[in-house]
Amino acid sequence: MDLLKDSDLLNELGPLLSAEAAAEAPGAGVEAADLEQAVWVRLLEHDPAPAEPARWLRRAVRAEARLARRRARREIPYGCRPGSAGAEPEDALLHGEENRALRSAVARLPGRCPELMRALLSPRDLTYREIAGELGISQGSLGPVRSRCLGCLRRMLASEVAAPRHRGRER
Repeated sequence: MDLLKDSDLLNELGPLLSAEAAAEAPGAGVEAADLEQAVWVRLLEHDPAPAEPARWLRRAVRAEARLARRRARREIPYGCRPGSAGAEPEDALLHGEENRALRSAVARLPGRCPELMRALLSPRDLTYREIAGELGISQGSLGPVRSRCLGCLRRMLASEVAAPRHRGRER
């Protein structure tokens, strides 16, 4: 059965979808219209048409709402950065010290890592293609090289931040 050709079914599902989306949207932190649109797209992509469209529609709305909640948990707004305007002077000082320590650690990385890290952290917001062109390496190797550089940086910073271990017996 082709749902697009069955206008009675679409007219019947419309209010149900609106009600379900309106109920789920506040908990998911999205607009009800966005949920509706995502479910309509899901329905268009669903092949063959669901045997029980109303039941399928309810499940699809809940699934889209869950996806929206997961995305919202992973998302960090760009404007919410530590040391932003209005922070205490001590926070700004500590943030500046952290930045200096990070820049110092990046400069001590081996090989091409310092160049790559500077390019990735550049305020110019370069693409992988642009970075590969600047560094003279293939775009496909940037990911693995970046991963190795970040691992090296992580180990370096962890050893500097780690609490000193007492050798021998403590007194």
